[in-house]
Parts: sequence; structure tokens; C-alpha cells
Amino acid sequence: MPLKRLTVATALAAVLFVSAPLSAQSAPDAVTDAMPSVATAAPLLMSQLPVFTPAPGLAQSVVPSKFSLDVEESAANSDAKSAVDALADADDGDNANGMDLRNALIGLAMKLRDIRYVRGGRDPSTGFDCSGFVRYVFAHAVGLELPANSASQFVAGLAVKRADMRPGDLVFFRTAGRGGRGRISHVGIYIDNGQFIHSPSRGKTVRVDNLQEAYWAKRFAGAKRPEGILQNG
Repeated sequence: MPLKRLTVATALAAVLFVSAPLSAQSAPDAVTDAMPSVATAAPLLMSQLPVFTPAPGLAQSVVPSKFSLDVEESAANSDAKSAVDALADADDGDNANGMDLRNALIGLAMKLRDIRYVRGGRDPSTGFDCSGFVRYVFAHAVGLELPANSASQFVAGLAVKRADMRPGDLVFFRTAGRGGRGRISHVGIYIDNGQFIHSPSRGKTVRVDNLQEAYWAKRFAGAKRPEGILQNG
């Protein structure tokens, strides 16, 4: 240890001092003559001692390793919590907004306007019939598979009062019989303010009509809300 070596050097210096001629007790000049030897020997001994530098030890002990790990873990946990909170906030926003899914439905439906009517059509590249149009919109906008025809779609949905209809609900009509008394034979997607979008009939294209129009008002059979969008209000 550096401390032991320093003690030995001090002892040697003391021996040199004491070993001066005994006559020094009676002759102060002898003591004075011996002092230069001590002064010369002490620096020489000190220069041979290893230099003690505490910096490396202090650098290792300034921040204990456990404390460092705790800090890193705390930071990681904080980042993870922030990410979870961000996701929770996004989910809360979607649930509160509820209209996101409906807006997606209406947005895609409106983009398909002017595509021609084709009996049995299920794709914009070939054309749509009424149920094919509705199925395509729900499948591609929100990933919901609806039954193949309007009568089946009418049975599958939850009945909605006319005053409670919301964008994305389905509106059904009895167009096959006289006076709107036949079976369910036509379907469209409700937009808002009495308007709905649908693929009407041969020779026409996907378009927006109003439930107040005499033809549709007379044949209106009711509105249904597909099960897949019930959870979103």
C-alpha cells in the first residue's frame, strides 16, 4: 500500500537524522552540517514511491452499477408506459368518435358512383347490382362480409327506426311486387338527411337518391344495422 511505503521513507529520514555525529549534541554546527543530507535524501526516497492517482477508483465508484441498471430500467418502463398510453388514447378516440367506421363506408361508396348496373355484378371492374354493391363496400371499407343478396342482408341486420338511422345503415325496398307489397328485392346504404346510395337497375349507374322521392317512399321496407357495426354505435 502507498501509505506503508510513505511510513518507511519517513523512518529512514529519521534514522539519517539521528545517526548524525553524537557530537552534535554539544556542537550545534554538526547538526547543521547533517541537515543537508536529510534534505537531499528525502526527495530521493519520495521520487521512488509509486504515484497514487485516485481517479480510476473514483470513476468506478461515482455511479454504482445497480443504480445505473435501475435508471435504465426506469427509463425503459417509462417509454413502454408512454407507448401504451398513446395506444389507449387512440382507442378511446376511435370509440368516442364512432363515426370513423361509418365515414369509411360512405367514403368508399361515394367513390364508386357512376359504375354501371350489372345483374349479379360484384366488382367495380364489371359493374354492380344492388346487393353486390353493398357487399363490396362493406368488405373493402371495414372488412365485414355481408350475405349475398338483399333479402338475406335484411334478415341479418338489427332493425332501426327511421328516425334513428345513421350513416352506414342499410335501407331496404320492395321493388319486385306492385305497390311495395312484394319481397325484399333492393338495398342501398344510408348516407344522411334522407339520402342513400345504391346501384338502382339496368341501364343506370351507382347514384344517390332520396327516401322522400315518391317511388322510394312507397317501396321503403325499413332500415337495418349490420351486426359488424353495432359495437361502434
